[in-house]
Amino acid sequence: MRTRAAIAIGLAFVLLGAAGALALISQGRVPDRAATKTATPVWTEVQWPFPMDEWGQGKAFRCRAADCGVETNLYIRAKIGFCNCTTGVSDDEELDRLTDFRLMGDRLLAVGAGRPIQVAWMKGRSRAYLGSDRGRSALAVAFNDRCDAIVATVVVADGRPLAIESGVLEFLNGETIRHWAETTLGL
Repeated sequence: MRTRAAIAIGLAFVLLGAAGALALISQGRVPDRAATKTATPVWTEVQWPFPMDEWGQGKAFRCRAADCGVETNLYIRAKIGFCNCTTGVSDDEELDRLTDFRLMGDRLLAVGAGRPIQVAWMKGRSRAYLGSDRGRSALAVAFNDRCDAIVATVVVADGRPLAIESGVLEFLNGETIRHWAETTLGL
């Protein structure tokens, strides 16, 4: 009987230690949504850095660390006819299918569940990801107009993608992207 009790106590210590270590590792890498808000993000259009593929080129924007709190690159493009026409971008599975992470050649791991968002008249989802190297992270944002999806991939120079989410959504809801979306989707 003592052996079983000793094993149970030992196992409990191992599990508690592992949980504590995991909490320490993840602390500071992914803050909650309220963390680190910058005063005024300034987005500058830059050249699309990726080779042509079946979806064509999109638009690329950069926000310097001085303006966004961390160096941030946003890549956006339309995927015409590639969205679920019935449900749109309503779950993480659809968002993951639409992402453009393969353009970057990086293996990214999702950090929790995504969340619903709205960009102009379109609904979609946003989800944070961490790169295989601890210094990079990403935010995937996809939204749709009927069967057409617009996918934004935001690459962040640190491990805190949620810290810039509100600034990204503000930019996506601005006149620059709204006009581009209307033109690209033929509205």
